[in-house]
Amino acid sequence: MLLEAANRAYYRDDAPVMSDAEYDALLRELRALEDAHPELRVADSPTQRVGAAPVSAFGAVPYRIPMTSLDNVFSEEEFGDWWERLRRALPEVPNPVLSGEPKFDGLSVNLRYEGGRLVLAGTRGDGVEGEDVTHNVRTIHNVPLQLQGSGWPELIELRGEVVLPVAAFRRLNRERERRGEAPFANPRNAAAGSLRQLDPRITARRPLAFFPWGFGECSEPLGDSHVQILQRFATWGFSVTEFLRPIHGLDEALAYHADLAARRESMPFEIDGLVFKVDDLALRERLGFTARAPRWAIAWKFPAHEASTLVEDIVASVGRTGVVTPVAQLQPVSVAGVMVSRASLHNEDEVRRKDVRVGDTVLVRRAGDVIPEIVTVLRDRRPAASQPWRMPTRCPVCGSEILRLPNEVAHRCTGGLYCPAQRMGAILHFASRRAMDIRGLGEKLVAQLVEQGLVKTVADLYHLDRDTLLALPRMGDRSAQKLLDEIAGSRQTEFARFLYALGIHQVGESTAKALAQHFGDLETLMAVSAEDLQEVPDVGPVVAEAILHFFAQTHNREVIQALLAAGVHWPKVRKREGGVLQGKRLVLTGSLPHLSREAAKEKIEAAGGKVVSAVSAQVDYMIVGEAPGSKLAKAQALGIPQLDEAAFLALLAEGGEDV
Repeated sequence: MLLEAANRAYYRDDAPVMSDAEYDALLRELRALEDAHPELRVADSPTQRVGAAPVSAFGAVPYRIPMTSLDNVFSEEEFGDWWERLRRALPEVPNPVLSGEPKFDGLSVNLRYEGGRLVLAGTRGDGVEGEDVTHNVRTIHNVPLQLQGSGWPELIELRGEVVLPVAAFRRLNRERERRGEAPFANPRNAAAGSLRQLDPRITARRPLAFFPWGFGECSEPLGDSHVQILQRFATWGFSVTEFLRPIHGLDEALAYHADLAARRESMPFEIDGLVFKVDDLALRERLGFTARAPRWAIAWKFPAHEASTLVEDIVASVGRTGVVTPVAQLQPVSVAGVMVSRASLHNEDEVRRKDVRVGDTVLVRRAGDVIPEIVTVLRDRRPAASQPWRMPTRCPVCGSEILRLPNEVAHRCTGGLYCPAQRMGAILHFASRRAMDIRGLGEKLVAQLVEQGLVKTVADLYHLDRDTLLALPRMGDRSAQKLLDEIAGSRQTEFARFLYALGIHQVGESTAKALAQHFGDLETLMAVSAEDLQEVPDVGPVVAEAILHFFAQTHNREVIQALLAAGVHWPKVRKREGGVLQGKRLVLTGSLPHLSREAAKEKIEAAGGKVVSAVSAQVDYMIVGEAPGSKLAKAQALGIPQLDEAAFLALLAEGGEDV
């Protein structure tokens, strides 16, 4: 379902697939449909859920008190309707006091304190279970690790929003673009991406901030008023928004909304609306919840920054990894004070979904006030002769075939070794440690070589000389000679490394090794059929198609021949017909006394086996070292045989394998 995918992309992957306005509109449409036809409502409908399930890379954090989401309104009329429903539900309180606060556009988290000390931090997740981000939250400077002051409960969960300042967000995006990385769509996704890093050091380098907006589980009552409770949080060391206000009546709420809407652009943090809540906690208990949200609170969303303009053209833009992205060339228009002339359409499916055509008049929105996107097409203004856009079949940069594999949404140029648009990416991958391992050939140096036209394909690396390198800025004699030695040394390689270095889409290290062992030499591999390729373990139709199309490109073959002519070679590979571990799946856990994990993996693959990370009934053996992880208990429960290093090597020796 479209909304479920959007939930996962937004809450779990930090990569939204639609604008907030689109999501809200679809959710409202679905809710209206379910209200009209209750028999269609199911338990896992997006209207009944919050966010998305946590990803497996982080530990799970369960919540005894769910982290619910909020219902939204978008106009003064809709807010007035909510206000009247509130008054009807509380007939004896004709003018309930509200709290007003900005709706920060960030990532909601739950901070658990025991004895005043931060012990656990989790994301919203699906509202019932989130992801453990404790180590990363500890790096946020305005999150107290020990509560200050006095009077805090023995156990309390504070809930709030982790945000990134707009100025820091712009600096971060400039840095990512300089490194050739995709920019974040908006501050919210930058904050989420920062908080959900597996390496806390990356999080620590980004100036995140936390603003509390409520609480969850608590060992004792905190008070009667939401505003007073948040002010109490400030005495414990938290940053409470200066815009928190008690609101008395509808007129005061409307004035508060007008005031913050006018301040929105000057605020240091991105806000996408305001949140109004019943201030009295006892009244909240009476009002209760719907399946998805509290009845005592509402988010009044600000309108998106939009303008209409004309699509003058749609062009296929080739990125450094070969992904071909449709880009709308727009008649320049001012959106939120910035002239916008281009908008990414992401992929052909998105162009078709929105049905964007050359000549269309479209609504353009600057998502997060930064990156423009086409929100919708104004079809009543469409020219009669307009035609649907189609992805070209040939790369506009190098002329190679454009391919879309069955399991992907992206189209890719298959001329990876030749295409000028992919030159930087191809060279860096070719020189990487697990490929040709040319040390010293970093991104800055590759950029210089490409910009000056000294390296057009990876084969040109082998024709660089000392004088050419010394003419580059900040290149000394010693560094030049060291790089030339590295390049010369890389001529002697392994067949599997060479295949991986070619950068064939879908061919990673493991597949490259399997191809090398199965076919033995390059000439055979370049001449095989799809059926031949699918005889290789784990090479299915999709991978086979990617390999065939890569070698079918004349330019790729020319670069490969140039590499061989430059002296790149490898020992003859002994084709493996079988091995003691042929077709077996093995899991490694713990540290082995004498073998590194990589060395153990190589021995397993050389014997025909495959290393997998997940423990399941399909695993044949587990190799156990010192300090094994939780995988061991699961393997024992499934009855999977365990081998220590000595038993593993003995098994290889009995099968005639090299140990």
